[in-house]
Amino acid sequence: MAGEDELKLLGTWASPWVSRVKLALHLKGLSYEYVEQDLDNKSDLLLTSNPVHKKVPVLIHNGKPICESVVILEYIDEAYGTTGPSLLPTDPYERAIARFWVDYIDQKLVIPWKVAFTADGEEEKTEGIKQMLAVVQTLEGALKECSKGKPFFGGDSVGYVDIALGGLLAFLQGTEELCGTKPFDIANTPLLLAWVERFTALDAAKVALPDVTKLVEFAKTKRAQMALSIKK
Repeated sequence: MAGEDELKLLGTWASPWVSRVKLALHLKGLSYEYVEQDLDNKSDLLLTSNPVHKKVPVLIHNGKPICESVVILEYIDEAYGTTGPSLLPTDPYERAIARFWVDYIDQKLVIPWKVAFTADGEEEKTEGIKQMLAVVQTLEGALKECSKGKPFFGGDSVGYVDIALGGLLAFLQGTEELCGTKPFDIANTPLLLAWVERFTALDAAKVALPDVTKLVEFAKTKRAQMALSIKK
């Protein structure tokens, strides 16, 4: 897009929250400028665009910044309602349910994953993994309920919940090597396992999601840096 309708995304390649926004933009078929950020040396543009949290992602639409991934997703859907597929359901109840599950993902799945990844001891790591797997089991039931037998949480097409969980997929797929456990398997989460295959096959996912192997190496480096800083 040019001139009167410009979109610029500030992000980092390894951020699942940035991946969410990229997914939404590509699913909507929107053109945008991507500006990679160094979070160890934050740019003036990032600091002025998100002065409260100073984090990515930030979507800048015609010079106006929008922050926080879920807020950005809803903004994109509202601002470009007639462009591409709708991300949120039109029915108020179904929309509320979708928002509930996205909040559940952010509050209940992400937090124990971080615990498992950053844990100092085996006991803390084991507890984080246990909580994460319990949440994944709940999401298996949510997929069955929300999809009503169709391919995605959003039904026939990818929706708000799909994007929220899908943005985390590269990290979740790297969990086996990073934390020694598989979040999705045929025995416990057959619906989610099939959903992962369908989601990652999407053109938008191929563009928006980082390479799992590259991400695992990046995560290992970050973990080693954190361990070193604790020892100091």
